[in-house]
Amino acid sequence: MKHGKKYNEAAKQVDRSVLYDPADAISLVKKTATAKFDETVEVHIRTGCDGRHAEEQIRGAVVLPNGTGKTVRVLVFAKGDKVAEAEAAGADFVGGDELIPKIQNEGWLDFDVVVATPDMMGVVGRLGKVLGPKGLMPNPKAGTVTMDVTKAINDIKAGKIEYRLDKANIIHCPIGKASFTEEQLNQNFDALMGAIIKAKPSALKGQYLRSITLSTTMGPGVKVNGAKL
Repeated sequence: MKHGKKYNEAAKQVDRSVLYDPADAISLVKKTATAKFDETVEVHIRTGCDGRHAEEQIRGAVVLPNGTGKTVRVLVFAKGDKVAEAEAAGADFVGGDELIPKIQNEGWLDFDVVVATPDMMGVVGRLGKVLGPKGLMPNPKAGTVTMDVTKAINDIKAGKIEYRLDKANIIHCPIGKASFTEEQLNQNFDALMGAIIKAKPSALKGQYLRSITLSTTMGPGVKVNGAKL
């Protein structure tokens, strides 16, 4: 894969043979963010899990202490008094059955997270083919299927992110923006890694965290020393 001049210049600052301490890796990642926009800082964790086995699946959510730096648009599926509760809590969109054709037929996807009350999951289930592949399907493990819509919305707006294994058994998560201070990024990184370490499947044999890499949207990867966590 060919990279541009800026990427190549940034990559020269990174020693690919070194496993950096988390704080040093974050400092380096900030230095290598050279794009004209505020790049997202991402963590990529290669695990020893096999997601094909249910007992080795990892999925959950964590509230980053300093948020993600991104404005998150929340859609809530609710009915009855939960509609007013969701609106009062700051949901961007609230509705029920009437949203199904809008999403299914018109391709409306102007939201980042979907929350649903349990009694609406029959309705939301009809959108599985649309929301599922985009990682937008509400899930009890991620706290997005709940009667406490106020807490769900507040957590999401405060910087709650979901983590889950992809098909290659890697977890990809944002931990903030390149404009964040090193301290803010370190706190967010610690919160995420603490949650993922706690989520280690008891059935797993062998090494859990195989490699951890930090990068910005357009920048080179910086390898992190997992032994320091």
